[in-house]
Amino acid sequence: MRLKQFAAALALFATGVVCGGYLFSQSVPRSFLAFGSCKDRCYTPAEIAGLVTSAAILRAPFIIPGVVLESDTCLAIRNPRPEARIHYVLFPKYDIRDITTLTPANSPYVLGCFALARELVSRDNLKAYRLYTNGPEVQEIAYLHFHLISVDAAEPNPSIKPTASGRSVSAAHVKRSD
Repeated sequence: MRLKQFAAALALFATGVVCGGYLFSQSVPRSFLAFGSCKDRCYTPAEIAGLVTSAAILRAPFIIPGVVLESDTCLAIRNPRPEARIHYVLFPKYDIRDITTLTPANSPYVLGCFALARELVSRDNLKAYRLYTNGPEVQEIAYLHFHLISVDAAEPNPSIKPTASGRSVSAAHVKRSD
């Protein structure tokens, strides 16, 4: 009886290792968890979220809730915590941590997100909107993504808007198309 339980546990463990290897094989390597004092070697919550997001987008996009539009290179979802009437988040289908890690090989994925943003702007007939990304210190998910947000006329100052985390995001450097 114990041998059967051990064999079942071993089989389950091996299945988990194989599934995990498959899910995370195309993700950018991130730092390992350290035991004891980890200093800069431990995962931050944003890195864990980025790793899980990477695995879901690359291997199982069908489990992502709120998908509104998808292409071969990008996935757009409704933001679960919208900051405006219309708030989409666009994720390249390639694991890119942030702007500083972009390479020429990433171009099709980033351009694919801009093409999807153009399609959403056209589909939703948006005239006043922002399209931006956050830097590593502001990201809640350590995975490059873009926010497409409608700017409503009732908004008092459309150049500064507090995020869900309470930080203010300035769009002064973003050109608005009128």
